[in-house]
Amino acid sequence: MLLLPTSCRRNPVVSSEPTEMDVFDSFFQEICDSISFVPRKIRTGAITRMQQCNDSLVYYNYLAVALKTCLSSYDIDSARLLVRQIEEYVRRTPATPGLADLQSECSNMKGNLFARTGHMDSAEYCFRDSYEQRQQGTKMEVLPDILINLADACNRQGKLDRGAYWYRRALLLCDSLGLLTAQKVPIYYGLAQVYSSLRVFDLCDHYYDLALRSYSQMLPFEKHFYLNNRGTSYYFRGDYRTATSYFKQAVALTAAYPDMNYELNLSRINLADCFLRLSLPDSATKYLSLCEPFFRAMKDSSALYYLDTQHIQLALLRKDLSEATRVLDRAVTPSDIDPDLIHIRNRYLRQYYNELGDYRTAYYYLEKDQRLDDSIRNERIRMRIADMTLRYQQDSTLMAHRLLLQEQHTEVLKLRQTQFVVLAFGFLALLIAYFVYVYNKKKRALLLVESRRTVSTLRLENIRNRLSPHFIFNILNQEMTDLDDVRKKKFSSLVKLMRRNLELAEQLRVTLAEELDFVRTYLELEQRSLGSRFSYQITIASAINPEQVTLPSMLIQIPVENAVKHALKDKEGDRLLWITIVDSPKGVDIRITDNGGGYRSNSVRRGTGTGLKVIMQTIQILNQKNREAIDVSVRNVLLEEYGETGCQVAYYLPKYYDYTI
Repeated sequence: MLLLPTSCRRNPVVSSEPTEMDVFDSFFQEICDSISFVPRKIRTGAITRMQQCNDSLVYYNYLAVALKTCLSSYDIDSARLLVRQIEEYVRRTPATPGLADLQSECSNMKGNLFARTGHMDSAEYCFRDSYEQRQQGTKMEVLPDILINLADACNRQGKLDRGAYWYRRALLLCDSLGLLTAQKVPIYYGLAQVYSSLRVFDLCDHYYDLALRSYSQMLPFEKHFYLNNRGTSYYFRGDYRTATSYFKQAVALTAAYPDMNYELNLSRINLADCFLRLSLPDSATKYLSLCEPFFRAMKDSSALYYLDTQHIQLALLRKDLSEATRVLDRAVTPSDIDPDLIHIRNRYLRQYYNELGDYRTAYYYLEKDQRLDDSIRNERIRMRIADMTLRYQQDSTLMAHRLLLQEQHTEVLKLRQTQFVVLAFGFLALLIAYFVYVYNKKKRALLLVESRRTVSTLRLENIRNRLSPHFIFNILNQEMTDLDDVRKKKFSSLVKLMRRNLELAEQLRVTLAEELDFVRTYLELEQRSLGSRFSYQITIASAINPEQVTLPSMLIQIPVENAVKHALKDKEGDRLLWITIVDSPKGVDIRITDNGGGYRSNSVRRGTGTGLKVIMQTIQILNQKNREAIDVSVRNVLLEEYGETGCQVAYYLPKYYDYTI
């Protein structure tokens, strides 16, 4: 032990009382997966808890939970109001790690708010700010989620290379933080979406297949994202039937969740486009009529542009050129429309002007579409090259990092090898000393157990020798003072009682049936001295077999004798005694109750207490070697039915109690 340095220091006293922030963290862990299911219920719970807070930081953390629920239920106006309230609090509060977490959460939600309303450049800025703030905070496990949002914002702006970069950065963070595979699912289908847009469908399917492994563990909005985007990838390949099957699954999924209204209508508009491509105008009309009121009320420019494009195609399928003209006259082309949507519109415009016979305009849109096609193709090539460059840089950085770690690992191994020989000798010496110590300890323990068994046996024998004469002489004195003609019968019972008492005194444990038989004999002998107003009742639960239940000898007879001698003999009126035996899940409960006025320490007939001392000493000795102990309680009880007070002795006997010493 001299080889091991030791130190002694005072441990700081840590309060076990949870703080308000601990309570908030526990609440958030419980409800985080339910926000998308029941946002309004979660919002009510968060606001209720918020109003009970004294800590301002915790107060605004609950407000951030309410903000999440507003976004989940697409309550945009309320979300904007809550963002402003949290930002105002952050501006006037000194910086702390906890405040950085709150500011990061607010910026993340603000970015989601901008993304929902189509302002992707502002969303990207907010997500970057959220990422930077979170690095100053304490809850690093949410960093991958922020990077996923940042990657999505880059994707929606056409910055596919940057989107893929942030997705892979999030994947590395998941590995370094040791997060579960299920938490990587949004990254997988995000990368799949990138490669779908770049038309690299082998990588696209690779990442979608990785995500599919955890489909059953996904939240509803994650399942929708997977189904909708995988359907879109097949749409880009021209496999409209497979795309339709995925969009139908997305519609069926979101229809079961009232708060996923945006996702439901997004899948409907995509499904309508697939039906148009399959020349099924009636099915397309059905889904257009379902989703159009939602997008027009929302005033989403991209969605409205897409709706008008589908109405043009629907009119062309039905050979209704006047309807197509009417749609074109009212259509507005925003400045920030996705090139893929413009490409779809131009194809329908070529068909429209061809059918009108305006071939010059049709040719104009053909040329315009070709230029756009070339531009998109060139941009995709540029993005692929940029993506490969970033991947190479990330892989090179990761490889250099791994090489550095390997070198450090090698140096550590050398140091360990140097220390191993020295430690081996020290360990061998300690091992020999340990075995010598264990041997001596076991030897002393065996001697101690043997001594304790001998002492315990002697103590029990002494206890029984003290009790048995005391008990028998009390009965003899009582019987001899009042003999009459029935003395033969009485003495027969008395002899039985004496014989049985001597037998019980020689036994450490008896069955419940034997103990109760002795008690009944004793009570019958006492019946005459107690008078006609004495009665007793023994109640045994039907689930208990008295022949199979064992207990220490005299466990019931001593409290019964005490009740008769010290409580009932001098009592006026009815003299009642109850013995109740019931089963419990892990043992047997025994209660001996009388109506003798209860235990009184100053009673003139209190007695010496020898009987109970014997019981307590016996149980104490037996409990020393049992994991689950026999429990004893003595207390006064109110007998409401009789309006009297009584004394109750209660035992709890464990099922698998060992009575050997």
